[in-house]
Amino acid sequence: QSQLVESGGGLVQTGASLRLSCTAPGGTLDYYIVGWFRQAPGKEREGVSCINASGGNTYYGDSVKGRSTISRDSGKNAVYLEMSNLKPEDTGVYYCAAKYGSAPARSCLNNMEYWGKGTLVTVSS
Repeated sequence: QSQLVESGGGLVQTGASLRLSCTAPGGTLDYYIVGWFRQAPGKEREGVSCINASGGNTYYGDSVKGRSTISRDSGKNAVYLEMSNLKPEDTGVYYCAAKYGSAPARSCLNNMEYWGKGTLVTVSS
């Protein structure tokens, strides 16, 4: 795995929806647990959502549960995070991360091996 690249961030209004994408140019996301993390200004990084290597198991943090869907497309070598009903507290830099293995999605909360540089999501009130 060489690098992860996030895209899809931007400035949106409260209540809007957004889809973030994570790709691995020159590499593959197959066989990797992939997760989305975010860091708001002045706060610690938190796990938002993760998906296991097969796509059959997912994890959502309490802050986005019910408003987000994580998915993966092997053909496009991408993992997506769709978020709806966005709130100002969803503002932050969203990072994609990955680690190799077949563990459950929730294992993404520890020891992710590869990280992207992040994409900024700003939700205005």
